[in-house]
Amino acid sequence: MSNTSSPLLNPADLPAATKVFAFSLLCLGFFMATLDIQIVASSLRDIGGGLSASQDELSWVQTSYLIAEIMVIPMTGWLTRVFSTRWVFAFSAFGFTVTSMLCGLAWDINSMILFRGLQGALGAAMIPTVFTTAFMLFPGKQRIVAATTIGALASLAPTIGPVIGGWITDQWSWHWLFYLNLVPGLLVTVLVPRYVNVDHADVSLLKTGDYLGIALMCGFLGCLEYVLEEGPRKNWFGDDVILFCTWVCVICGFLFLVHAFTAKEPIVDLRALAIRNFGIGSLLSFITGIGLFCTVYLTPVFLARVRGFDSLQIGVALLSVGCFQLIALTAYSFLARVVDLRILMVIGLILFGVGCYLYVPLTNQWGWQQLLIPQALRGMGQQFCVPPIVTMALGSLPPSRLKSASGLFNLMRNLGGAIGIAVCSTMLNDRVNLHYERLDEHVSVGRPAIEALLRDQAAHFAAVGGDMLNGAAAGLGSLHALLMREALVLTFSDTFLAVALCFAVGLVSVLFSQPFGHSSPPPDAH
Repeated sequence: MSNTSSPLLNPADLPAATKVFAFSLLCLGFFMATLDIQIVASSLRDIGGGLSASQDELSWVQTSYLIAEIMVIPMTGWLTRVFSTRWVFAFSAFGFTVTSMLCGLAWDINSMILFRGLQGALGAAMIPTVFTTAFMLFPGKQRIVAATTIGALASLAPTIGPVIGGWITDQWSWHWLFYLNLVPGLLVTVLVPRYVNVDHADVSLLKTGDYLGIALMCGFLGCLEYVLEEGPRKNWFGDDVILFCTWVCVICGFLFLVHAFTAKEPIVDLRALAIRNFGIGSLLSFITGIGLFCTVYLTPVFLARVRGFDSLQIGVALLSVGCFQLIALTAYSFLARVVDLRILMVIGLILFGVGCYLYVPLTNQWGWQQLLIPQALRGMGQQFCVPPIVTMALGSLPPSRLKSASGLFNLMRNLGGAIGIAVCSTMLNDRVNLHYERLDEHVSVGRPAIEALLRDQAAHFAAVGGDMLNGAAAGLGSLHALLMREALVLTFSDTFLAVALCFAVGLVSVLFSQPFGHSSPPPDAH
């Protein structure tokens, strides 16, 4: 691989069939890498049983993947300039496939965590690469279709991940969550070098690589993700490891920002945030990341902890989001040709936000029927807001800045999800105690309803052979469980409200964006 090979044609001038096939291969790899973030969400209980893991250890099955992915995504632009898009993507697909097989063969929780981390690191390059390549392949209005496809996959994959995962685990076993990647992964690995020939490698860039920036960025993002994931479970700064990682995160983060704005060619092009539409698009990517990942995280946890659903029941309850998103895909594909994309983006943000807000009145009896309307609005909102955000952000950049800035744009979505999930986890830990105490203030032994409940429990316990003293204790235990369940429901309501409010911020930010269409920005855009 060198920069001395024959010059390439402009990728946009390639035959239409070649461009579509190449783009399809990239989308397949992108979908696999994005799907695997959440495919284990509804099957963690089964994985824990198979690997004899505790609940805290199981959380690292997802955390290790996210930490590794978040650290590698911003480096992808530089890697593709050094080794070329096709070879970086092919290597990423191959590494992702091999580590998927190793995850399926994991023999204990430690090996699973290690292999999941490697899977996230090796597969991460497929995520931003598909964005940059699509904007290289498709000019003008063809970008409507490309951005719509990428946006649909980006929001559909985290949504249907738990659905597919729950069904596979129920029908076969959790091992097949990972074996599922083997055939498509090998297909992408073999075909991408042949059909995705859009740029040349330049290995001489290895001599001038921003290795200091890479080290500072990994220290900053890795420690930040660890603190966000583990903080809610370990009482935040009451834990020495959390405190140490926080200091490392702050120091590396400060030095990374200074370096990124002063280095000649930093690993991440933070200066691109000064381009108004890219900066606003990155903010909206962060907000949609909160909406995508938090709702996919919260809904299965609610159904498992409050309703006691198994993995298949959780998957069925979440199915409506994907169904309505596919319906909205058809409508969006038509409307994007005739309606201003900013209008569609605003409609999408409103639908997404209202969909999250409609979760607020949830009760302990909610199942798929009650979730149908909120999830329908959320699914349609995802489809209407994500593709215009992609077009607004990346379409505002000149080709020379597209690769490095695309990593930042994708990082913002995953970082939004990571921070959002951490905040939601903290709320689930802290506010449940607040709601329990408030409910307990209204529960006293002298109230008729409480007396009746305790009397019924004592009578039931005595009827099955116990004595009245133990029956009274059982009644108090039942009352405690009831209060805890209702406190938990109120806490979930609070978290969904917090997510919905984030979309109000997104709507305000749209007011400051500039009009955008489907044409390329000028080469000297700034």
